[in-house]
Amino acid sequence: NGVTVTELGAKADPRRDEITLDLQPIRREESVYILVNKPKGYVTTVKDDQGRPTVMALLHGVEERVYPVGRLDFNSEGLLLMTNDSQFAERVTNPAHKVPKTYLVKSGTRLTDEQLEQLRRGVALSDGPTRPAVVTRLRDSGNHTFLEITITEGRNRQVRRMLEAVGSRVLKLVRTAIGPLEIAGLQIGAHRLLTPAEIEALAGRRGGSSRGVSGR
Repeated sequence: NGVTVTELGAKADPRRDEITLDLQPIRREESVYILVNKPKGYVTTVKDDQGRPTVMALLHGVEERVYPVGRLDFNSEGLLLMTNDSQFAERVTNPAHKVPKTYLVKSGTRLTDEQLEQLRRGVALSDGPTRPAVVTRLRDSGNHTFLEITITEGRNRQVRRMLEAVGSRVLKLVRTAIGPLEIAGLQIGAHRLLTPAEIEALAGRRGGSSRGVSGR
């Protein structure tokens, strides 16, 4: 705001303050919100020390610096959000906000009604009991059950651990929705920008500029 700052650690609000460096204005980075249909075999990090492919390799044409919102493990598929908006990311991932996340699951065994009811009530994990979940049996096939499960937490490998807690295991896991956002219609490995309505529906409209709709 026309005053030279010499104090280390001085704070400013880029939304309200005029900030320049060597008389050149510093512009606030444009907010970007991306929905990715993650394939199996990608790590949900920006870099991987083991040299495995990361989800960053899926973002062809995205110039902004973005990072994953939450995680999907290496063998899981489906809806993954990426952004450079830390407040948006916190709103989606913080369990206190209870943003529902929905998964399609193929279990390693045929699940009984009692096992499904255990998942609905919540199961005991090493880091504490889970919240109640919405669980729907879709169909049984051979020795497997296909089910849909919606949780409002985001613990590490939570759905896989929940199935293990009731005596089964996950053979395939696909996240199909986060809140009102759904993966339907987006090809595996593809991505698109969220619409303003989707951003507002999930976490409220953010301050500043943001990129609109664009399919890839």
